[in-house]
Amino acid sequence: MSRAVKPGPHLGLIAGGGALPLAVAARCEAEGRSLTVIRLAGFADPALNRWPGVETGMAEIGRILKVLKQSGAKSVCLAGAVSRPDFRTLKPDLKGASVLPGIIAAAARGDDALLRKILSVFEAEGFAVEGADDILGGETLPAGALGSVRPTKAQLADVHKALHVADKSGELDIGQGAVVVDGLVLAVEAQEGTDAMLERVAGLPQALRGRPGLGKGALAKSPKPIQDLRVDMPVIGPRTVTLAAEAGLAGIAGREGRLIVIDRRGVIETADRMGLFVWGEPG
Repeated sequence: MSRAVKPGPHLGLIAGGGALPLAVAARCEAEGRSLTVIRLAGFADPALNRWPGVETGMAEIGRILKVLKQSGAKSVCLAGAVSRPDFRTLKPDLKGASVLPGIIAAAARGDDALLRKILSVFEAEGFAVEGADDILGGETLPAGALGSVRPTKAQLADVHKALHVADKSGELDIGQGAVVVDGLVLAVEAQEGTDAMLERVAGLPQALRGRPGLGKGALAKSPKPIQDLRVDMPVIGPRTVTLAAEAGLAGIAGREGRLIVIDRRGVIETADRMGLFVWGEPG
């Protein structure tokens, strides 16, 4: 007999773009956990409108905190993609104006410092911070092959180099991903995000990469060594697999337990159908 899952405390979901906030909201719904969704204007998917919440500007900190407290939220989860704004164009409310100078100062030190500063605002108001991976209940990449395709020895060499490059990029607070083909670094992810990086790789000469059906090399994603995993754990989903295939890559890799897999069944089905490996580097 399966054990019923005890719902957690009311959650405030601060939702940016992409599929991750939707996955978090759907998991809360499936487990009977109540939530309020703060949809960040210009980023959050309209599909999040099905859950209670509001749409706000990212500098309306006072309104966000007020809505969360009125909803009874005890913890928050920051999930989804949000590009760094032009701070001069933001329209903060009173609370936002009081914390914005500190946020701008943190942003000058890099994305990790910026995220830590944003987290501190919520923690100072008494909210616990939960990671999306904790809420999703272990939907992270396991060790070994996820699906029926396994990387060859040569492809694993590209995986290891791509992970190394991603780690070094993360140490410099640049990004989480890298693409390596035949030992050559084709791309490093920066502010554009994984999808745009893969589209950029797809535009490179075919002599440098593989082609759909005859893939070469790998995309690797790894958390920045200094980042708070409650906020910015790297993510892949079926679209990542499709874009990797279109870019002529042989597969995708990450570290065991340190890469969120959204729609695991869809990732496996897409990867198997397109002949790509999805590999979890042990340890």
